[in-house]
Amino acid sequence: MVAAETSPTAGLIVVTGPSRSGKSRWAEYLAGQHPGPVVYLATGQPPGEDGSWSKRVADHRERRPEDWQTLEVGAGLTEALAGLNQSMQPGRPRLLLVDALGTWLAQHLDDSPEQWQSRSTALLDQLACQGEPVVLVMEEVGWGLVPPTAIGGLFRDRMGALQQRLNAISLDAWLVVNGRALNLHQLGIPVPG
Repeated sequence: MVAAETSPTAGLIVVTGPSRSGKSRWAEYLAGQHPGPVVYLATGQPPGEDGSWSKRVADHRERRPEDWQTLEVGAGLTEALAGLNQSMQPGRPRLLLVDALGTWLAQHLDDSPEQWQSRSTALLDQLACQGEPVVLVMEEVGWGLVPPTAIGGLFRDRMGALQQRLNAISLDAWLVVNGRALNLHQLGIPVPG
């Protein structure tokens, strides 16, 4: 693996990639390098009767160290981050691992454009003022076929726009493809305007 780097005391690290690329495992690896406590914020809905979703959730749970705290935040990610920011104790900051942005976004697809703008800006503002490091996993979309449904297109467009805004405020940005992690801040330059 990679030699451990000094963990930031605050700031956003984004980890993106396509489905089954290893992005969650990479985010968990980065979180494991943090010397203090880790709080895992799960944004997905409970699996219910979906066997494949149940398996995916179980796999994620099994990989987490026992000393990590898990919060099932669902659609309330921004509010959970605000609460954690208020309960922060100086001296030994926690690292917050959010997995994943796509399941949070999917729960807000019924928002009007104005509601979505307000909701996504509130999330960005909260992440920008977070007093502890945050590793945020997000799904990479739009590399394949154009979604055949309007809701699929809306998800893709909202995710793509939000990813660009998140990357602009991040300390580090990782793209995970085929089980390989690439540091986008080292490899690339921002696209103008």
